[in-house]
Amino acid sequence: MPTDNDGRVDRRTVLKYAGTAGAVGIAGCSGNGGDGGDGSDGSDGGDGSDGSDGSDGGDDAFELGVTMGQMDSGLDPQDHAETNTEIIVGQVYEGLLDRDKQGGIIAGLANEWERTDDGSVRFLLRDGLTFHNGDEVTPEDVRYSIRRIVFEEVGIVSPQSNDLGPVSEVATGDGEVTVSFEGFNPIAFQLFATNGEIVQQSWVEENGGDYINRNANGTGPFRVTGYDSGNEVIYEPNEDYWDDAPAVDELRMSASSESSTRVNQLLAEETDIVTNVPPNEVSRVNGSDVATINSVGSARIIFLQMRYDVEPFSSQQFRQAMNHAVDVESIVESVLNGFGNITAQPTLENHVGYNPDIDPYPYDPEEAERLVEESGHAGVEITLETPIGRYLRDVDIAQAAASQIDSLSNVSCEVEQREFSALVQDVTAPDIEDRPHFNLLGWGNAEFDGSQTLTPLLSSEGALTVLKNDEMDGLLEDAEATEDSDERVDTLQEANQLAHDLAPWVFLHQQFSVYGVSNDISWEPRTDEFIDPDTATQQ
Repeated sequence: MPTDNDGRVDRRTVLKYAGTAGAVGIAGCSGNGGDGGDGSDGSDGGDGSDGSDGSDGGDDAFELGVTMGQMDSGLDPQDHAETNTEIIVGQVYEGLLDRDKQGGIIAGLANEWERTDDGSVRFLLRDGLTFHNGDEVTPEDVRYSIRRIVFEEVGIVSPQSNDLGPVSEVATGDGEVTVSFEGFNPIAFQLFATNGEIVQQSWVEENGGDYINRNANGTGPFRVTGYDSGNEVIYEPNEDYWDDAPAVDELRMSASSESSTRVNQLLAEETDIVTNVPPNEVSRVNGSDVATINSVGSARIIFLQMRYDVEPFSSQQFRQAMNHAVDVESIVESVLNGFGNITAQPTLENHVGYNPDIDPYPYDPEEAERLVEESGHAGVEITLETPIGRYLRDVDIAQAAASQIDSLSNVSCEVEQREFSALVQDVTAPDIEDRPHFNLLGWGNAEFDGSQTLTPLLSSEGALTVLKNDEMDGLLEDAEATEDSDERVDTLQEANQLAHDLAPWVFLHQQFSVYGVSNDISWEPRTDEFIDPDTATQQ
Protein backbone atom coordinates (compact mmCIF):
# COMPACT_ATOMS: atom_id res chain seq x y z
CA MET A 1 0.00 0.00 0.00
CA PRO A 2 1.44 3.40 -0.89
CA THR A 3 1.63 5.49 2.24
CA ASP A 4 2.44 8.98 3.37
CA ASN A 5 1.89 8.66 7.07
CA ASP A 6 4.52 11.13 8.21
CA GLY A 7 3.50 13.85 5.75
CA ARG A 8 6.99 14.04 4.21
CA VAL A 9 6.33 12.44 0.81
CA ASP A 10 3.64 14.85 -0.31
CA ARG A 11 2.80 17.13 -3.18
CA ARG A 12 4.66 20.31 -2.26
CA THR A 13 7.76 18.50 -1.01
CA VAL A 14 8.06 16.51 -4.23
CA LEU A 15 7.20 19.41 -6.50
CA LYS A 16 9.50 21.91 -4.84
CA TYR A 17 12.57 19.76 -5.42
CA ALA A 18 11.55 18.01 -8.63
CA GLY A 19 13.82 20.02 -10.94
CA THR A 20 13.22 20.48 -14.65
CA ALA A 21 10.28 18.48 -15.97
CA GLY A 22 10.81 15.71 -18.50
CA ALA A 23 10.55 16.06 -22.26
CA VAL A 24 7.29 14.17 -22.57
CA GLY A 25 4.52 14.28 -20.03
CA ILE A 26 0.94 15.03 -19.40
CA ALA A 27 -1.28 17.94 -20.20
CA GLY A 28 -4.82 19.03 -19.67
CA CYS A 29 -6.72 19.00 -16.44
CA SER A 30 -4.58 18.12 -13.49
CA GLY A 31 -5.79 16.89 -10.14
CA ASN A 32 -3.58 19.36 -8.38
CA GLY A 33 -4.32 20.93 -5.07
CA GLY A 34 -5.20 24.51 -4.46
CA ASP A 35 -7.37 26.92 -2.62
CA GLY A 36 -9.57 29.81 -3.21
CA GLY A 37 -11.70 29.82 -0.11
CA ASP A 38 -14.61 31.94 0.92
CA GLY A 39 -13.04 33.21 4.11
CA SER A 40 -14.23 31.84 7.41
CA ASP A 41 -17.95 32.03 6.79
CA GLY A 42 -18.37 31.22 3.08
CA SER A 43 -19.98 34.57 2.47
CA ASP A 44 -19.96 37.17 -0.25
CA GLY A 45 -21.43 36.11 -3.58
CA GLY A 46 -19.38 38.40 -5.74
CA ASP A 47 -15.71 38.69 -5.00
CA GLY A 48 -14.69 35.25 -3.81
CA SER A 49 -14.05 35.77 -0.13
CA ASP A 50 -14.43 38.00 2.86
CA GLY A 51 -11.17 36.78 4.37
CA SER A 52 -8.08 38.88 4.74
CA ASP A 53 -6.52 40.67 1.79
CA GLY A 54 -3.32 38.64 1.48
CA SER A 55 0.00 40.28 2.11
CA ASP A 56 0.61 42.98 4.66
CA GLY A 57 2.02 45.35 2.07
CA GLY A 58 5.56 45.16 3.39
CA ASP A 59 8.54 45.67 1.13
CA ASP A 60 9.42 41.98 1.31
CA ALA A 61 5.98 40.70 0.31
CA PHE A 62 6.17 38.00 -2.34
CA GLU A 63 3.52 38.98 -4.90
CA LEU A 64 3.23 36.65 -7.89
CA GLY A 65 1.34 37.28 -11.12
CA VAL A 66 0.34 34.65 -13.69
CA THR A 67 -1.06 35.64 -17.09
CA MET A 68 -2.70 33.01 -19.30
CA GLY A 69 -4.46 33.06 -22.65
CA GLN A 70 -7.95 32.53 -21.25
CA MET A 71 -9.72 32.88 -17.92
CA ASP A 72 -12.02 30.40 -16.20
CA SER A 73 -15.64 29.49 -16.86
CA GLY A 74 -16.51 29.58 -13.15
CA LEU A 75 -15.15 28.37 -9.81
CA ASP A 76 -17.16 25.15 -9.44
CA PRO A 77 -14.37 22.55 -9.58
CA GLN A 78 -16.71 19.81 -10.80
CA ASP A 79 -18.53 21.74 -13.52
CA HIS A 80 -15.89 22.42 -16.16
CA ALA A 81 -13.72 20.62 -18.71
CA GLU A 82 -11.08 23.23 -19.57
CA THR A 83 -7.46 23.40 -18.51
CA ASN A 84 -7.45 27.11 -17.73
CA THR A 85 -10.43 26.75 -15.43
CA GLU A 86 -8.67 23.87 -13.71
CA ILE A 87 -5.57 25.99 -13.22
CA ILE A 88 -7.64 28.65 -11.49
CA VAL A 89 -9.84 26.39 -9.34
CA GLY A 90 -6.90 24.07 -8.74
CA GLN A 91 -5.35 26.73 -6.56
CA VAL A 92 -8.35 26.10 -4.34
CA TYR A 93 -9.45 22.48 -4.48
CA GLU A 94 -7.58 19.19 -4.12
CA GLY A 95 -8.23 15.53 -4.86
CA LEU A 96 -7.52 12.37 -2.93
CA LEU A 97 -4.31 11.80 -4.88
CA ASP A 98 -2.06 14.13 -6.84
CA ARG A 99 0.87 14.17 -9.24
CA ASP A 100 4.39 15.48 -9.17
CA LYS A 101 5.83 17.67 -11.91
CA GLN A 102 6.71 14.65 -14.06
CA GLY A 103 3.25 13.10 -13.62
CA GLY A 104 4.04 10.52 -10.96
CA ILE A 105 1.26 9.66 -8.51
CA ILE A 106 1.72 11.08 -5.01
CA ALA A 107 -0.43 11.58 -1.93
CA GLY A 108 -3.08 14.26 -1.75
CA LEU A 109 -5.91 14.43 0.77
CA ALA A 110 -5.45 10.69 1.14
CA ASN A 111 -2.13 9.44 2.51
CA GLU A 112 -2.83 5.74 2.01
CA TRP A 113 -4.56 3.94 -0.85
CA GLU A 114 -5.02 0.35 -1.97
CA ARG A 115 -7.04 -1.91 -4.26
CA THR A 116 -9.27 -4.35 -2.39
CA ASP A 117 -9.87 -8.01 -3.25
CA ASP A 118 -13.11 -7.24 -5.07
CA GLY A 119 -11.46 -4.66 -7.34
CA SER A 120 -12.66 -1.59 -5.44
CA VAL A 121 -10.21 1.11 -4.31
CA ARG A 122 -9.88 2.37 -0.74
CA PHE A 123 -8.51 5.72 0.39
CA LEU A 124 -7.48 6.66 3.95
CA LEU A 125 -7.82 10.40 4.62
CA ARG A 126 -5.18 12.47 6.39
CA ASP A 127 -5.96 13.49 9.95
CA GLY A 128 -6.92 17.09 10.68
CA LEU A 129 -7.93 18.20 7.18
CA THR A 130 -10.10 21.33 7.10
CA PHE A 131 -11.87 23.39 4.46
CA HIS A 132 -11.10 27.07 4.22
CA ASN A 133 -14.15 27.92 6.31
CA GLY A 134 -12.61 25.93 9.16
CA ASP A 135 -14.89 22.90 8.97
CA GLU A 136 -13.41 19.41 9.07
CA VAL A 137 -13.14 17.34 5.88
CA THR A 138 -15.16 14.16 6.39
CA PRO A 139 -15.45 10.89 4.46
CA GLU A 140 -19.04 11.94 3.71
CA ASP A 141 -17.73 15.06 1.92
CA VAL A 142 -15.52 12.84 -0.21
CA ARG A 143 -18.40 10.47 -0.99
CA TYR A 144 -20.62 13.39 -1.93
CA SER A 145 -17.92 14.91 -4.16
CA ILE A 146 -17.37 11.72 -6.13
CA ARG A 147 -21.09 11.10 -6.51
CA ARG A 148 -21.71 14.72 -7.57
CA ILE A 149 -19.22 14.22 -10.41
CA VAL A 150 -20.53 10.84 -11.53
CA PHE A 151 -24.28 10.80 -10.88
CA GLU A 152 -26.55 13.43 -12.40
CA GLU A 153 -29.20 13.09 -9.72
CA VAL A 154 -26.81 14.37 -7.04
CA GLY A 155 -26.95 17.93 -8.26
CA ILE A 156 -25.32 18.76 -11.60
CA VAL A 157 -24.64 17.17 -14.98
CA SER A 158 -20.86 17.25 -14.67
CA PRO A 159 -18.72 17.28 -17.83
CA GLN A 160 -16.28 15.24 -15.72
CA SER A 161 -18.72 12.34 -15.32
CA ASN A 162 -16.40 9.90 -17.11
CA ASP A 163 -13.20 11.11 -15.47
CA LEU A 164 -13.19 8.68 -12.54
CA GLY A 165 -14.14 5.58 -14.49
CA PRO A 166 -17.37 3.56 -14.23
CA VAL A 167 -18.12 4.29 -10.57
CA SER A 168 -21.04 2.27 -9.19
CA GLU A 169 -21.00 3.28 -5.53
CA VAL A 170 -19.03 5.05 -2.83
CA ALA A 171 -18.96 3.84 0.77
CA THR A 172 -17.54 5.53 3.86
CA GLY A 173 -15.86 4.20 6.96
CA ASP A 174 -13.80 5.53 9.85
CA GLY A 175 -11.58 8.06 8.10
CA GLU A 176 -11.76 6.17 4.83
CA VAL A 177 -13.67 5.99 1.57
CA THR A 178 -14.12 2.97 -0.72
CA VAL A 179 -15.04 3.39 -4.38
CA SER A 180 -16.57 0.50 -6.34
CA PHE A 181 -16.83 0.21 -10.10
CA GLU A 182 -18.91 -1.52 -12.72
CA GLY A 183 -16.35 -4.16 -13.62
CA PHE A 184 -12.62 -3.70 -13.22
CA ASN A 185 -11.14 -0.20 -13.48
CA PRO A 186 -7.48 -0.79 -14.45
CA ILE A 187 -6.44 2.84 -14.11
CA ALA A 188 -8.40 3.83 -11.02
CA PHE A 189 -5.45 5.42 -9.20
CA GLN A 190 -4.29 7.23 -12.35
CA LEU A 191 -7.76 8.75 -12.65
CA PHE A 192 -7.99 9.81 -9.02
CA ALA A 193 -4.51 11.35 -9.20
CA THR A 194 -5.77 13.73 -11.88
CA ASN A 195 -9.48 14.16 -11.18
CA GLY A 196 -12.04 14.23 -8.40
CA GLU A 197 -11.55 17.43 -6.44
CA ILE A 198 -13.25 17.45 -3.05
CA VAL A 199 -15.96 19.93 -2.02
CA GLN A 200 -17.83 20.36 1.25
CA GLN A 201 -21.28 18.81 0.98
CA SER A 202 -23.07 21.23 3.29
CA TRP A 203 -21.49 24.30 1.66
CA VAL A 204 -22.52 23.17 -1.81
CA GLU A 205 -26.04 22.21 -0.79
CA GLU A 206 -26.59 25.52 1.03
CA ASN A 207 -25.55 27.65 -1.97
CA GLY A 208 -26.77 27.93 -5.55
CA GLY A 209 -24.78 27.34 -8.70
CA ASP A 210 -24.10 31.01 -9.33
CA TYR A 211 -22.66 31.45 -5.84
CA ILE A 212 -20.48 28.34 -6.13
CA ASN A 213 -19.13 29.61 -9.45
CA ARG A 214 -18.12 32.96 -7.88
CA ASN A 215 -16.90 31.78 -4.48
CA ALA A 216 -14.77 28.89 -3.27
CA ASN A 217 -14.28 26.72 -0.20
CA GLY A 218 -11.48 24.23 -0.75
CA THR A 219 -8.64 22.67 1.20
CA GLY A 220 -5.53 23.79 -0.69
CA PRO A 221 -2.60 26.18 -0.26
CA PHE A 222 -4.38 29.36 -1.41
CA ARG A 223 -7.64 31.15 -0.60
CA VAL A 224 -9.55 33.38 -3.01
CA THR A 225 -9.80 37.00 -1.83
CA GLY A 226 -11.12 38.54 -5.02
CA TYR A 227 -12.95 37.22 -8.07
CA ASP A 228 -13.62 39.40 -11.11
CA SER A 229 -15.26 37.03 -13.59
CA GLY A 230 -13.39 36.87 -16.88
CA ASN A 231 -10.66 39.25 -15.72
CA GLU A 232 -8.77 38.37 -12.55
CA VAL A 233 -8.65 36.13 -9.51
CA ILE A 234 -6.69 37.13 -6.40
CA TYR A 235 -5.52 34.68 -3.74
CA GLU A 236 -3.82 34.72 -0.35
CA PRO A 237 -1.97 31.82 1.30
CA ASN A 238 -3.91 29.36 3.41
CA GLU A 239 -2.02 29.60 6.67
CA ASP A 240 -3.72 26.42 7.93
CA TYR A 241 -2.75 24.30 4.93
CA TRP A 242 -1.95 20.70 5.84
CA ASP A 243 1.40 20.90 4.03
CA ASP A 244 2.45 24.36 5.28
CA ALA A 245 1.48 27.66 3.70
CA PRO A 246 3.18 28.63 0.42
CA ALA A 247 5.87 31.32 0.28
CA VAL A 248 3.71 33.50 -1.99
CA ASP A 249 1.96 36.30 -0.09
CA GLU A 250 -0.41 37.29 -2.87
CA LEU A 251 -1.23 35.48 -6.12
CA ARG A 252 -2.94 37.17 -9.06
CA MET A 253 -4.19 35.23 -12.07
CA SER A 254 -5.32 37.06 -15.18
CA ALA A 255 -5.45 36.50 -18.93
CA SER A 256 -4.87 38.05 -22.31
CA SER A 257 -5.73 36.23 -25.53
CA GLU A 258 -3.03 38.23 -27.36
CA SER A 259 0.33 36.54 -26.90
CA SER A 260 2.20 39.78 -27.62
CA THR A 261 0.33 41.46 -24.78
CA ARG A 262 1.33 38.70 -22.37
CA VAL A 263 4.98 38.97 -23.40
CA ASN A 264 4.93 42.76 -23.11
CA GLN A 265 3.49 42.49 -19.60
CA LEU A 266 6.25 40.05 -18.62
CA LEU A 267 9.02 42.26 -19.98
CA ALA A 268 7.46 45.32 -18.31
CA GLU A 269 7.61 43.33 -15.03
CA GLU A 270 3.85 43.54 -14.62
CA THR A 271 3.53 39.75 -14.26
CA ASP A 272 5.83 36.85 -13.44
CA ILE A 273 4.67 33.83 -15.45
CA VAL A 274 3.07 33.94 -18.92
CA THR A 275 1.82 31.00 -20.96
CA ASN A 276 2.15 30.08 -24.64
CA VAL A 277 4.96 32.43 -25.58
CA PRO A 278 4.97 32.33 -29.41
CA PRO A 279 8.18 31.01 -30.99
CA ASN A 280 8.92 34.35 -32.66
CA GLU A 281 9.04 36.01 -29.20
CA VAL A 282 11.39 33.48 -27.58
CA SER A 283 14.59 35.32 -28.48
CA ARG A 284 13.13 38.64 -27.25
CA VAL A 285 12.35 37.14 -23.86
CA ASN A 286 15.66 35.32 -23.53
CA GLY A 287 17.50 38.44 -24.68
CA SER A 288 15.97 40.58 -21.96
CA ASP A 289 17.48 41.02 -18.52
CA VAL A 290 14.19 40.44 -16.69
CA ALA A 291 12.87 37.06 -17.89
CA THR A 292 13.76 33.75 -19.53
CA ILE A 293 11.95 30.99 -21.45
CA ASN A 294 11.15 27.70 -19.72
CA SER A 295 9.55 25.07 -21.96
CA VAL A 296 8.44 21.48 -21.47
CA GLY A 297 6.84 18.90 -23.74
CA SER A 298 3.27 18.27 -22.69
CA ALA A 299 0.80 15.48 -23.34
CA ARG A 300 -1.48 17.82 -25.22
CA ILE A 301 -2.07 16.80 -28.78
CA ILE A 302 -3.23 19.29 -31.38
CA PHE A 303 -5.40 18.04 -34.24
CA LEU A 304 -8.15 18.94 -36.69
CA GLN A 305 -11.20 16.86 -35.89
CA MET A 306 -13.80 15.90 -38.50
CA ARG A 307 -17.34 14.80 -37.68
CA TYR A 308 -18.02 11.37 -39.11
CA ASP A 309 -21.74 11.97 -39.67
CA VAL A 310 -21.65 14.97 -42.02
CA GLU A 311 -20.39 15.23 -45.59
CA PRO A 312 -17.69 15.31 -46.80
CA PHE A 313 -16.15 14.06 -43.54
CA SER A 314 -18.40 10.99 -43.52
CA SER A 315 -16.02 9.57 -46.14
CA GLN A 316 -12.91 7.82 -44.81
CA GLN A 317 -11.16 8.54 -48.10
CA PHE A 318 -11.82 12.25 -47.72
CA ARG A 319 -10.55 12.25 -44.13
CA GLN A 320 -7.38 10.46 -45.22
CA ALA A 321 -7.02 12.99 -48.03
CA MET A 322 -7.00 15.82 -45.50
CA ASN A 323 -4.12 14.11 -43.69
CA HIS A 324 -2.11 13.89 -46.90
CA ALA A 325 -2.95 17.53 -47.74
CA VAL A 326 -1.43 19.07 -44.60
CA ASP A 327 2.35 19.40 -44.36
CA VAL A 328 2.71 18.98 -40.60
CA GLU A 329 6.50 19.01 -40.69
CA SER A 330 6.55 22.45 -42.29
CA ILE A 331 4.01 23.75 -39.76
CA VAL A 332 6.12 22.52 -36.82
CA GLU A 333 9.26 24.05 -38.29
CA SER A 334 7.97 27.32 -39.75
CA VAL A 335 5.01 28.18 -37.51
CA LEU A 336 6.21 26.66 -34.23
CA ASN A 337 9.98 27.05 -34.73
CA GLY A 338 10.39 23.40 -33.78
CA PHE A 339 8.30 23.58 -30.57
CA GLY A 340 6.29 20.47 -31.40
CA ASN A 341 6.55 16.77 -32.26
CA ILE A 342 4.66 15.31 -35.23
CA THR A 343 1.97 12.78 -34.24
CA ALA A 344 0.33 9.91 -36.12
CA GLN A 345 -2.10 8.53 -33.53
CA PRO A 346 -4.16 9.74 -30.56
CA THR A 347 -1.72 8.39 -27.95
CA LEU A 348 1.61 10.08 -27.32
CA GLU A 349 4.92 8.31 -26.92
CA ASN A 350 5.56 7.11 -23.35
CA HIS A 351 1.83 6.85 -22.66
CA VAL A 352 0.21 3.46 -22.14
CA GLY A 353 -0.96 2.05 -25.46
CA TYR A 354 1.34 4.06 -27.74
CA ASN A 355 1.94 2.12 -30.96
CA PRO A 356 5.54 2.57 -32.16
CA ASP A 357 4.77 0.98 -35.54
CA ILE A 358 2.51 3.79 -36.79
CA ASP A 359 4.07 6.38 -39.09
CA PRO A 360 2.63 9.83 -39.82
CA TYR A 361 0.69 10.38 -43.02
CA PRO A 362 3.18 11.63 -45.61
CA TYR A 363 2.56 15.04 -47.12
CA ASP A 364 1.34 14.14 -50.62
CA PRO A 365 -1.00 16.63 -52.35
CA GLU A 366 -1.40 14.38 -55.39
CA GLU A 367 -2.54 11.47 -53.24
CA ALA A 368 -4.84 13.86 -51.40
CA GLU A 369 -6.47 14.95 -54.67
CA ARG A 370 -6.84 11.33 -55.78
CA LEU A 371 -8.56 10.37 -52.53
CA VAL A 372 -10.88 13.39 -52.76
CA GLU A 373 -11.94 12.25 -56.23
CA GLU A 374 -12.44 8.71 -54.95
CA SER A 375 -14.58 10.00 -52.10
CA GLY A 376 -17.02 11.64 -54.51
CA HIS A 377 -16.61 15.08 -52.92
CA ALA A 378 -14.50 16.88 -55.52
CA GLY A 379 -15.24 20.60 -55.57
CA VAL A 380 -16.41 20.70 -51.94
CA GLU A 381 -16.08 23.86 -49.84
CA ILE A 382 -15.21 23.41 -46.15
CA THR A 383 -14.59 25.71 -43.19
CA LEU A 384 -12.04 25.09 -40.44
CA GLU A 385 -13.03 26.62 -37.10
CA THR A 386 -10.19 27.56 -34.77
CA PRO A 387 -9.93 29.10 -31.30
CA ILE A 388 -8.07 32.38 -30.86
CA GLY A 389 -5.16 32.26 -28.45
CA ARG A 390 -6.06 29.05 -26.62
CA TYR A 391 -3.17 26.94 -27.93
CA LEU A 392 0.34 27.86 -29.01
CA ARG A 393 -0.02 29.66 -32.38
CA ASP A 394 -3.45 28.10 -32.91
CA VAL A 395 -4.69 30.62 -35.50
CA ASP A 396 -1.43 30.46 -37.44
CA ILE A 397 -1.54 26.65 -37.44
CA ALA A 398 -5.14 26.66 -38.66
CA GLN A 399 -4.40 29.19 -41.39
CA ALA A 400 -1.39 27.20 -42.59
CA ALA A 401 -3.35 23.93 -42.67
CA ALA A 402 -6.34 25.52 -44.39
CA SER A 403 -4.09 27.14 -46.99
CA GLN A 404 -2.50 23.79 -47.79
CA ILE A 405 -5.92 22.14 -48.11
CA ASP A 406 -7.18 25.03 -50.21
CA SER A 407 -4.25 24.60 -52.58
CA LEU A 408 -5.69 21.25 -53.69
CA SER A 409 -7.34 21.53 -57.08
CA ASN A 410 -10.58 19.94 -55.92
CA VAL A 411 -11.17 21.35 -52.38
CA SER A 412 -11.74 24.87 -51.10
CA CYS A 413 -11.04 25.62 -47.44
CA GLU A 414 -11.37 28.77 -45.35
CA VAL A 415 -10.78 29.56 -41.68
CA GLU A 416 -13.29 30.87 -39.15
CA GLN A 417 -11.70 32.31 -36.01
CA ARG A 418 -13.72 31.96 -32.81
CA GLU A 419 -13.26 32.87 -29.18
CA PHE A 420 -12.41 29.71 -27.30
CA SER A 421 -15.18 30.26 -24.76
CA ALA A 422 -17.74 30.11 -27.57
CA LEU A 423 -16.12 27.32 -29.54
CA VAL A 424 -15.74 25.06 -26.51
CA GLN A 425 -19.46 25.33 -25.82
CA ASP A 426 -20.11 23.84 -29.26
CA VAL A 427 -17.36 21.23 -28.99
CA THR A 428 -18.80 20.01 -25.67
CA ALA A 429 -22.46 20.16 -26.75
CA PRO A 430 -24.38 17.10 -25.48
CA ASP A 431 -25.61 16.20 -28.97
CA ILE A 432 -23.11 15.53 -31.73
CA GLU A 433 -25.44 17.30 -34.19
CA ASP A 434 -24.62 20.57 -32.42
CA ARG A 435 -20.83 20.17 -32.62
CA PRO A 436 -18.58 21.73 -35.28
CA HIS A 437 -18.01 19.85 -38.53
CA PHE A 438 -14.30 20.65 -38.78
CA ASN A 439 -12.28 22.35 -36.06
CA LEU A 440 -8.86 22.67 -34.47
CA LEU A 441 -8.72 21.28 -30.96
CA GLY A 442 -6.17 20.36 -28.31
CA TRP A 443 -6.58 17.51 -25.84
CA GLY A 444 -4.48 16.88 -22.75
CA ASN A 445 -4.15 13.38 -21.31
CA ALA A 446 -3.31 13.81 -17.65
CA GLU A 447 -3.40 10.09 -16.90
CA PHE A 448 -0.60 8.95 -19.26
CA ASP A 449 -3.03 6.36 -20.60
CA GLY A 450 -4.26 6.10 -24.19
CA SER A 451 -7.80 5.22 -23.18
CA GLN A 452 -8.24 8.69 -21.72
CA THR A 453 -7.95 10.20 -25.20
CA LEU A 454 -9.50 7.42 -27.27
CA THR A 455 -12.60 6.92 -25.12
CA PRO A 456 -13.87 10.50 -24.69
CA LEU A 457 -12.99 11.61 -28.22
CA LEU A 458 -13.40 8.54 -30.44
CA SER A 459 -15.80 6.05 -28.83
CA SER A 460 -19.47 6.13 -29.80
CA GLU A 461 -20.53 7.19 -26.31
CA GLY A 462 -17.57 9.48 -25.68
CA ALA A 463 -18.41 12.84 -24.15
CA LEU A 464 -16.80 14.76 -27.03
CA THR A 465 -16.77 12.13 -29.75
CA VAL A 466 -16.67 12.80 -33.49
CA LEU A 467 -16.68 9.11 -34.45
CA LYS A 468 -18.92 6.07 -34.30
CA ASN A 469 -17.25 2.78 -35.10
CA ASP A 470 -18.20 -0.60 -33.67
CA GLU A 471 -14.68 -2.02 -33.96
CA MET A 472 -13.23 0.92 -32.03
CA ASP A 473 -15.91 0.56 -29.35
CA GLY A 474 -15.14 -3.14 -28.97
CA LEU A 475 -11.41 -2.56 -28.58
CA LEU A 476 -11.91 0.12 -25.96
CA GLU A 477 -14.36 -2.06 -24.04
CA ASP A 478 -11.87 -4.93 -24.10
CA ALA A 479 -9.08 -2.65 -22.88
CA GLU A 480 -11.10 -1.59 -19.86
CA ALA A 481 -12.32 -5.10 -19.04
CA THR A 482 -8.99 -6.92 -18.89
CA GLU A 483 -6.89 -7.22 -15.75
CA ASP A 484 -3.86 -8.30 -17.80
CA SER A 485 -1.73 -5.17 -18.31
CA ASP A 486 0.16 -6.59 -21.33
CA GLU A 487 -3.05 -7.58 -23.04
CA ARG A 488 -4.43 -4.13 -22.36
CA VAL A 489 -1.42 -2.44 -23.97
CA ASP A 490 -1.80 -4.66 -27.06
CA THR A 491 -5.49 -3.77 -27.33
CA LEU A 492 -4.86 -0.04 -27.02
CA GLN A 493 -2.11 -0.24 -29.63
CA GLU A 494 -4.59 -1.91 -31.98
CA ALA A 495 -7.10 0.86 -31.25
CA ASN A 496 -4.48 3.49 -32.10
CA GLN A 497 -3.77 1.76 -35.42
CA LEU A 498 -7.48 1.73 -36.18
CA ALA A 499 -7.76 5.42 -35.29
CA HIS A 500 -4.88 6.21 -37.63
CA ASP A 501 -6.55 4.31 -40.47
CA LEU A 502 -10.03 5.72 -39.89
CA ALA A 503 -8.49 9.23 -39.78
CA PRO A 504 -11.18 11.02 -37.76
CA TRP A 505 -8.57 13.76 -37.24
CA VAL A 506 -5.89 15.43 -39.22
CA PHE A 507 -3.09 14.38 -36.90
CA LEU A 508 -0.84 17.37 -36.20
CA HIS A 509 1.56 17.55 -33.26
CA GLN A 510 2.35 17.28 -29.58
CA GLN A 511 2.23 20.75 -28.07
CA PHE A 512 5.08 22.18 -26.05
CA SER A 513 4.28 24.38 -23.08
CA VAL A 514 6.39 27.50 -23.56
CA TYR A 515 6.43 29.79 -20.53
CA GLY A 516 8.04 33.14 -19.97
CA VAL A 517 9.27 33.35 -16.37
CA SER A 518 10.49 36.38 -14.45
CA ASN A 519 14.09 36.27 -13.27
CA ASP A 520 12.81 37.38 -9.87
CA ILE A 521 11.36 33.93 -9.18
CA SER A 522 12.40 30.31 -9.31
CA TRP A 523 9.71 28.03 -10.75
CA GLU A 524 9.72 24.90 -12.89
CA PRO A 525 6.75 24.00 -15.13
CA ARG A 526 4.86 20.75 -14.85
CA THR A 527 4.27 18.35 -17.71
CA ASP A 528 0.48 18.46 -17.31
CA GLU A 529 0.13 22.23 -17.95
CA PHE A 530 -1.09 22.89 -14.43
CA ILE A 531 0.54 25.99 -12.95
CA ASP A 532 1.52 25.53 -9.31
CA PRO A 533 2.55 28.88 -7.76
CA ASP A 534 2.84 27.24 -4.34
CA THR A 535 6.13 25.73 -5.54
CA ALA A 536 7.57 29.13 -6.61
CA THR A 537 10.19 30.94 -4.55
CA GLN A 538 11.75 34.38 -4.74
CA GLN A 539 15.22 34.70 -6.21
